[in-house]
Amino acid sequence: MNRRVGAERAHDIVLYGATGFVGELTARHLAEHGPKDCRWAVAGRSREKLERLRDRLTALNPDCADLPLLVADAGDPAALRELAESTHVVATTVGPYLWYGEPLVAACAEAGTDYADLTGESEFIDLMYVRHDARARESGARLVHACGFDSVPHDLGVYFTVQQLPQDVPLRVDGFVRSNAMFSGGTLASALTVMSHGRQVRRAAHERRLHEPRLVDRRARAPLSAPRFSRETGMWAMPLPTVDPQIVTRSARALRRYGPDFRYRHYAAVKWLPVALGGAAAMGAGVALAQLPTARRRLMDRYPAGEGPDAERRAASWFTVRFVGEGGGRRVFTEVAGGDPGYGETAKMLAESALCLALDDLPPTSGQVTTAVAMGDALLSRLRKAGLTFRVAATR
Repeated sequence: MNRRVGAERAHDIVLYGATGFVGELTARHLAEHGPKDCRWAVAGRSREKLERLRDRLTALNPDCADLPLLVADAGDPAALRELAESTHVVATTVGPYLWYGEPLVAACAEAGTDYADLTGESEFIDLMYVRHDARARESGARLVHACGFDSVPHDLGVYFTVQQLPQDVPLRVDGFVRSNAMFSGGTLASALTVMSHGRQVRRAAHERRLHEPRLVDRRARAPLSAPRFSRETGMWAMPLPTVDPQIVTRSARALRRYGPDFRYRHYAAVKWLPVALGGAAAMGAGVALAQLPTARRRLMDRYPAGEGPDAERRAASWFTVRFVGEGGGRRVFTEVAGGDPGYGETAKMLAESALCLALDDLPPTSGQVTTAVAMGDALLSRLRKAGLTFRVAATR
């Protein structure tokens, strides 16, 4: 399924929110690494900012001198509809997505345009499934959420791990995340929104379950485990209640390669127990503060969305996700690793996801799908070429 085969449109990819911090990093990746014949454009609500961005991109790649600029406000459905109809793929960095994201999802679902974003907001993903999955299936649009650090390393990391294990047997995979990176203002805003919406998150998840088809002869689950010491990694494993396990289990539900009975557990790996306990206490405090509107606003003002650390700090940042997979008498240890997860690598993942959706021959899918289901091997290959590590560390 190649988006260039079919109805002709003006652009292959439109990057929406291109003048933001991660948006510009994504645009730089497209300018430096996108193929010459890829017809892409940048979009946002300020033409003046888009023009300045184009000047900076032209300094990197003279071909960007004629880069198309599209002006569209997130609150203008007509402009978003026109944007969606002009391109095969929209990649967006405009969040929190629960606040700003739905009109663009709706426009893409209606226009049959592929959509990729960076959300880690489970409520938003569930609501978009309930409201727009059916129309996207009818139009042929692929709605692919969580195309950044949430949740590409985890979704594709488990996909890669499963490929190393026997077929048609129950499989168990544990993921252990480590990083030294700073979080972004956008990530904080999304996290605080999720923490303050506990009841709404549960309601959206329940409504989604009512709409999802039931698995008849298979199951896929991601139980939230207790903290424990992991002999496999030599570290303390603290359960991470992020969107990543949900994305992984949706891939497992859709792909029979994950076996008849699949289980995934997701952890932060911490070397020292006091640090692990401190992190758990900080998370609890964050949940409590998120319930207070004044505290939420102050935290968001202190770490505003659209800003981030300088190049030196980003260059010193890294992440690893180690996976332990078991099934059919075989045990495998794999690893996904890269540089700065919240900014540089996230921008790379989004850019390569957009290129993959627009240019590569992919399985025929539509509706709300995960990165593993929509792009699988093709995206994994792209990310390896772009510098991310996917490797088998050991087998037993």
